[in-house]
Amino acid sequence: MRWRLWFLVMIVLAAAACGPQRPQAAQVLPTLALLPSNYRLEDAERIAREFLQQWQNGDFAAMHRLLSLAAQDAYPLTNFETFYQNTNDALSFQSVSTSDGTGIFREQDSVAIYNYNATFATRLLGSFTDANRNLMLVVDETANEWRIAWTPDTIFDGMTNGAYVRAELNVPNRANIYDSAGNVLADQNGAMVRINVIRDSIPDYPNCLATIATALNQEVTDVQARLEARPSFWVVEMGIIEPATYTRDRAQLEALCAAQFENVPARRYPNGTLAPHILGYVGFPTEAEIPDLEAAGFNQASIVGRAGIELTWDETLRGQPGGRLVLVTSEGQVIRELTRVAVQPAQSLWLTLDSELQATVERILVETYRQARGGWAENSLGASVVVMDANTGAIRAMVSYPFFDNNAYNTFPTMGREAASRLIERYQSDPAHPEVNRPVQGVYPLGSVMKTVSAAAVADSGVYALDERYTCVGIWNRDITRYDWNDGHGTLTLPQSLTHSCNPYYYEVGYQLDQVDPWILPTYATRLGFGGSSGLSDLIEETGFIPDPDWMRTVRGETWTFSESVNMAIGQGFMGVTPLQVARWFAAIANDGDLPRPYLVESTGLLGDSITPAMITELTPTGLRPEVLAMIRQGLCDVTREGGTADFVFRNSPLQSIGVCGKTGTAQAGGPSTPSHAWFASYAPRDNPEIIVVAMVETAGQGSEIAAPIARQVLEAYFDMD
Repeated sequence: MRWRLWFLVMIVLAAAACGPQRPQAAQVLPTLALLPSNYRLEDAERIAREFLQQWQNGDFAAMHRLLSLAAQDAYPLTNFETFYQNTNDALSFQSVSTSDGTGIFREQDSVAIYNYNATFATRLLGSFTDANRNLMLVVDETANEWRIAWTPDTIFDGMTNGAYVRAELNVPNRANIYDSAGNVLADQNGAMVRINVIRDSIPDYPNCLATIATALNQEVTDVQARLEARPSFWVVEMGIIEPATYTRDRAQLEALCAAQFENVPARRYPNGTLAPHILGYVGFPTEAEIPDLEAAGFNQASIVGRAGIELTWDETLRGQPGGRLVLVTSEGQVIRELTRVAVQPAQSLWLTLDSELQATVERILVETYRQARGGWAENSLGASVVVMDANTGAIRAMVSYPFFDNNAYNTFPTMGREAASRLIERYQSDPAHPEVNRPVQGVYPLGSVMKTVSAAAVADSGVYALDERYTCVGIWNRDITRYDWNDGHGTLTLPQSLTHSCNPYYYEVGYQLDQVDPWILPTYATRLGFGGSSGLSDLIEETGFIPDPDWMRTVRGETWTFSESVNMAIGQGFMGVTPLQVARWFAAIANDGDLPRPYLVESTGLLGDSITPAMITELTPTGLRPEVLAMIRQGLCDVTREGGTADFVFRNSPLQSIGVCGKTGTAQAGGPSTPSHAWFASYAPRDNPEIIVVAMVETAGQGSEIAAPIARQVLEAYFDMD
């Protein structure tokens, strides 16, 4: 140890001899005959501690002032700072802290060694400790005090002669997404190519920059800045290109840049437009997201979820990076390993979706719109279908029409950037807004489907007796003259009012509820799942809106009147709901009164390993009396049979063998010239209900004529009755 430290002193002094000479006399190497008895060891320790404190403060200038004059000459401040900055960049450095080691001792009377430990906090690989480090101090007679005998080895032992720190990150491949049967919905089997170059190895620098800029479709100045931000002997990742670009430019990149290439897996959705609103897509993080990502071990070039399940389950799908920090020679040979962190593999997702059913529902909607060309389809911008397990809330299919190809939105689209850009431009200029997930983000008036909520409110609250009857004559005029959709239905019970969808019956329901308490209907609507979150955590959803007297007073500055309750009773006015909320409410009707929490992710885990359930069925009791629910079910089950509003749709369907219970809805969506929204909400079988199907078609007309036939086809497909 003694001879090694003496040798380092010689190096420092020799380096000083090669640099600019100061006017003072040259320093004399300390000898036993020239003992600096007036330089105390305690002072050396003070200088060492101050140097380390300034390192922790990040004050390189203050650190540099504590170097011996010979070291300052050998390593001017700019060079000194560069050594630290380059090392910090490689470390993804956040901070350093030091602690005492074995203390300080004299190596010679004019040479002291301070032993300490340094702990480095990094963004990408956490914290690690480099223990038993030695900081050399020498007596600088010109400065008349102890100073730091600095060399690059002071940063990390072994850094002299061009050695540097290199981060070797191991980012796990993004995990797959599967449907309920194990069919792949998203994988990493797309192929891209990464370009790597070493500046010192580039044969033709100007033309190399131009070629890389062309391949990456970037400015030459940006390429040059990225390349020159790293030491000239480093391997620098320049960017990622498509296979077609690689084929076109490979020869030039190799000849002009001595480029090296790596295969990079890319996100891919093998089935194109299948469930794009559910799956979402991936991309680069935003500036605001980068700090949190770096804290998790990623960097700004990492691929993260940007929409859909790719976004909400991003942490599970991306895993946790690992890797190591190594000290390497200028030729890239590893000298020693500073730290290593194991990779935590990404976990795949298994969805509740039946991809075959999802594809079938998509085909039904496409064909329905095709057949309606020249008719209602000219006015309708889109549609929704939700298929949900009546007892658990598991979503078996959820389609928003029109669809889009989520491959186009990925950072590295497998179809090629040019084709992807054309698709995105088309989608974003489409007035139908295909990017909107209508089942969870579309908010609409509910029309006559709302009568199921009004029936529950008036019967469960006791405002109407269970055997209450009302004579529907086709006209109702307690405020303004309001009409039925036909000439009246005669005297009806509550179940019959649902079967025949009598409007005057529910005008009166709204009025009578309001007379008792204007809060009854809004409160029941909220209690039955409207105007709030459905509990779906897998996608971003809208909550819809249920107005009430307080909102009317504070937001609109108006007084609530019974007309608002009358409008709400038939699903009109200020209210708005999502198709998913309707599915949830119909599940409660079907399963004896519990609102299930909808979910899309069934389980997570490593393929071939143990799979962990991601969701436990959550049911929220509505508290409705069983006899009220039974009465509502009776009315709904007669809708698809003789005399019901959807009888003509289901009359010849094989579904009659199991029974379908549902409610048609036609909701006004604008002025007299704007077609109504068409709704049909249903469950089946009649006994022991299994599945919920809600179909909603925007500005298309009557629910019985437009939405009910869609629901029939979906139900027949689900029960394999095509």
